[in-house]
Amino acid sequence: MTIPPGLLPVRPVDMHKGEAGCVYVLAGSVVFSGAAALCTVGGLRVGAGLVTLGLPARLYEPMVGKLTEAILRALPETSAGTLSLKGVPQIIQDIEGMDAVAIGPGLSQEPETTALVRHLLPKIAQPVVLDADGLNALAEDVALLTTRAHPTILTPHVGEMARLTQLSPEEIQRDRERIAREFATRYHVIVVLKGHRTVVAQQDGMVYVNETGNPGMASGGMGDVLTGMIAGLLGQHCAPFDAARLGVYLHGAAGDRAATERGQIGLLASDLADRIPQVIRQYQLLPT
Repeated sequence: MTIPPGLLPVRPVDMHKGEAGCVYVLAGSVVFSGAAALCTVGGLRVGAGLVTLGLPARLYEPMVGKLTEAILRALPETSAGTLSLKGVPQIIQDIEGMDAVAIGPGLSQEPETTALVRHLLPKIAQPVVLDADGLNALAEDVALLTTRAHPTILTPHVGEMARLTQLSPEEIQRDRERIAREFATRYHVIVVLKGHRTVVAQQDGMVYVNETGNPGMASGGMGDVLTGMIAGLLGQHCAPFDAARLGVYLHGAAGDRAATERGQIGLLASDLADRIPQVIRQYQLLPT
């Protein structure tokens, strides 16, 4: 299946930022602050009108200078500098009125932060993109996904998929499409199984295999940008499967453009993020 044109909604001339998608990103810890920043930038670069980042309180000041276009929400934190369960009421209040939520980049596997993710998931009444430590929080109880009454998109790499399925990475790599499809069907989610020829599977069995991207994208932070991009597309009211496959396609295309301009070696996630608007413009010019 190739990516069809026209998946990105056309903007009316009188659109304002509140109508362009409001996205909430729950991410970051003292050790992994960059993941939160890259995810937020991914949401902004793909066109979300407003992106709010909920992060541990001590990261607020460092992020103010780094994310000048985002809204920052300082949340209660653990002694390890990760998100605390005490922040649940504020997070739930912040999420009200949002169009989409991204959870996971850089959260860490601190037990209290893992408990926070597990506590929040059933309570969120918006589409959710789960990545990284958001996925790791589910590893011991994947059935928690069945408590979700709203669309959920998972974006695991092979190692994370192995933890979710109790299979080895080698088993997953041998049959990526089937495993992604069966997991999506069983848990009523959309699976974005990242890697060479990323697989996007939805619960009805439909699968998209992506053909954009290059080996230069094998560097830290690329997946964080993708999570923000998919959430940003959800915020613009793309259908969940469309948001996932279009996000993957544009992410790879931006990586290809960056590699063409700068080379694959030393390619950074920020290089990719900077080129998202150009590849969106190219996509919008595709004949319908």
